[in-house]
Formats: sequence, C-alpha cells, structure tokens
Amino acid sequence: MDSLIYFRFFVDVVHNITNIIVFWGSSGLAFTMLFAGFVFLKEKEKRATGMAFLLVDVFAVLSLTVYLWGDEFKYICVLLSLSVIFFTAYLFTPSIFFKKAEDVTPSGRIDERNTMFSRNELIPGTEQFERYYNEFPEHRAKDDIFRANHGLLSKKTAFFSPLAFAMADAGFETVKAFHSMVNGNTARDAVMVDENKLDFFIREWLKKRGAVSAGVTQMKDHHWYSTGGRGDRYNKKYIPKNELGIAFTVEMNGEMVACSPKAPIVMESSQQYLNAGAIATQLAFFLRNLGFEARAHIDGNYEVVCPLVARDAGLGEIGRMGLLMTPQLGPRVRIAVVTTNAPLKVDDRNYDPSVEDFCSKCLKCADACPASAISKKDKEVIGGIKRWQIDQEKCFTYWSYAGTDCGRCIGVCPYSHPNNLFHNSIRFLIRHFPNFRKPAVLLDDFFYGRRPKPHKFPKWV
Repeated sequence: MDSLIYFRFFVDVVHNITNIIVFWGSSGLAFTMLFAGFVFLKEKEKRATGMAFLLVDVFAVLSLTVYLWGDEFKYICVLLSLSVIFFTAYLFTPSIFFKKAEDVTPSGRIDERNTMFSRNELIPGTEQFERYYNEFPEHRAKDDIFRANHGLLSKKTAFFSPLAFAMADAGFETVKAFHSMVNGNTARDAVMVDENKLDFFIREWLKKRGAVSAGVTQMKDHHWYSTGGRGDRYNKKYIPKNELGIAFTVEMNGEMVACSPKAPIVMESSQQYLNAGAIATQLAFFLRNLGFEARAHIDGNYEVVCPLVARDAGLGEIGRMGLLMTPQLGPRVRIAVVTTNAPLKVDDRNYDPSVEDFCSKCLKCADACPASAISKKDKEVIGGIKRWQIDQEKCFTYWSYAGTDCGRCIGVCPYSHPNNLFHNSIRFLIRHFPNFRKPAVLLDDFFYGRRPKPHKFPKWV
C-alpha cells in the first residue's frame, strides 16, 4: 500500500515538474517561431515564413492543452514529457563528449593549367591548345563537351538576361584592369612603421573597406600553384616564397545569390570579385609604398589557391562543395589574398570539425546541384589526403550551358543564411552540439525545402 502511495506521489511530482517544463518550453518555442517568422518575412522567404507561423499555432495549442487538460492525461503527459526531456538532453550533449576529429593538412600543389578557367581560355587550332592536350589527353573528351555549349555570359545561353549579363561582363572586365597593378616595385624611400600599429591598421582598414573577415598565415608550399595557367602567366613555374598571406572575404548579397543559377548570381559574383580585387590591389600598393614587397591575388590573376590560404588564416573550413565555409556566411563570400614580406601577426588556425561533420550529414548542395557535380559520398583519399572533390568538368559544362556561374550550391547551403541573431544562434548550436547537426538539416529542409526553388529577380534587375 505504501509503495502505491509513494508511486503516486512520485508521479504527481514528476507530472507537476514536467507540466511546468512543457508549458514554458512550448510557450518559449511559440515565441521563438514567432520571432523566426518575422525574420523569414524580412528575408522574403515565403515557405519558411508560413512554416514558422504554423509552428507558432502548434506550440501555442500544446501549451494551452497542458495548461487546461494536463491533469486529465497525467500518465501520458509524464511519459511524453520525459521523452522530450531525454531527447533534449541527447540533442544538446556538448562536443567535449565526442571524439575530436583530426585536422588534415593538404599535400602537393595544384597545376593551374588543369583548372577549368585555364582550359576554357585555350583556343582550338593554336599551338598552346595542341600542346596542352598532348600533355593531358584525358581532358580532351570532357572539354569538347563544354566547348559545344555557348559559354559563360553568351547571349544564346539558357539564362541570358541583357542587363545582368552586360553588368557582369563589365565587372569582370574592370577586374582585368587591375591585373597590371597587382605587383610592382617597392618604394625606394621606405617608411619606418611600428609592426603592431601596421598590423592593427591593416585589419581595421579592411573592415572599413567592407571585408567580412581577415586573417594572416605563413605561406606554405600547398598554397602556391605549381604552374601558371592563365594569360601571360601560362606555363610559368612558381617557387614558393617565405612570405605571409593576408586573406580576406567580402560578402555576396543574399538576395542575389538566392536567384541562382539565374542571371543575378553572375552579376553579384563579378561585383564581389571586383570589390575584393580593388581592396587587394590597393592594399598591395599601400604595402609597397611602405617599402615592403606585396602582390595581390585577384580574379583571373592568382599565383595562390585562395581558399587554402584563407583556411589556414583561420577564416573557415573547406566544405563538401570545395568552397571556403566561413562562420558568418558559409560559402556566400568571395576571397582575395595579398602576399607580402611585411612583419604582421600570424593568426592561429583553430580547426573547426563541426563544419565538415555538418557537411557529411547535410548533402543539400549535392542534391540541389543541377549538374550533379558534387559528390554525395564520404571523403575519399585524393592526393594523399581524405577530402571531397567536385567534378569540375560537369560543373563548368553547366556554366557553359546556363551562361552564369550557377552558384546553386551556395544559394541552398544552410550556412549561407543571413548573418543575424536567429541564424547565428543556429550556427552556434551546430558548432557546439554534434547531435543537433542532423536535426538542423531536417529543420532547414522543413522551412526552406530540400531543393529550394530559385528566387525571383529583385525588381530593379
């Protein structure tokens, strides 16, 4: 008899506690979804807005049900509440209880001649064209496929838009105007400056000019291309220099990226290559004026692999799609680098395994890629290290058909959501709670769809 009394007393206590937890928890979730709904509304995400307001109703009804009828369904409520509590505890188990992933250092160097941008510049019938395919015959058949299409920014491509394409072309052509200025002689009358002040000045100036993030790393062999592949750098052999690399990112507008793979994406892409190029070229001039060696690495004129430099400068990790995944904006950035012998503070690389782990669970970019160029497999050993690698031939062939640089992988990536309180809170949970990552993918699918449709053009475009 006493046992039954104790049992009922225990159930009553647990019931009262769980009622309070469920009531306030569901009420809190209702308010969270209300806040999220207004965030989505501001972001012009119709589906996400509708789903958020639907969940407001669901959690509000749950809260009201517990408040009004919790006592009538005591045992059911206790079981459900305990299940929710245990699931929540599982979901938010800190990363310290999980095995730490190992950071992998890239090995080998990339031959720029083998990149699609270089191969696209080869002119059929020329000596350079024939020499390349004699040396790399395995690329000939695949390259013949993309050359059968009309090409990037062509009037005959699928997503041709006269104003957007003309502006994108203007952006790329303007970047080319900087190519003659990326390098130069240092000033003869060097200026003596305090090293700490110089470092601080550069970082603050980059922020003022619009850089989202910036970092400095010691340049390593794998940062440099082995051989140049574009313009007058073709066939030029690069000897790695004992220099520092200043890497920085600039933001691509979310509204324009959301239209990918249609015309606004290539316009925004070229604009941010231009912005990054202008900043990097000016920074290189500035350092040369002080008497230091400095070279800017900008669109169409790289001696270094910018994503790898940025990675080692602490700006992010390389994700499934092969792009730099930054903490604030995911892959929705463009990168530029300035290499220099100026005495700057080198940033520590703090490896963030959460990015790669999330990419291993998400696969949203792979599902949404119109060219099926992104692998859905686990990392594979390529060049001596485990990593992902996209099929660059498939990717570029689609570009040649679409007329844009696609960017659908960037547009659908959960990390690409705006840099605001709501999305930053989700990023925080993804980073620190491994068990939350898969549910975060499912939530993103719920709100935005597994394969979100491209947004309509901004009205002014």
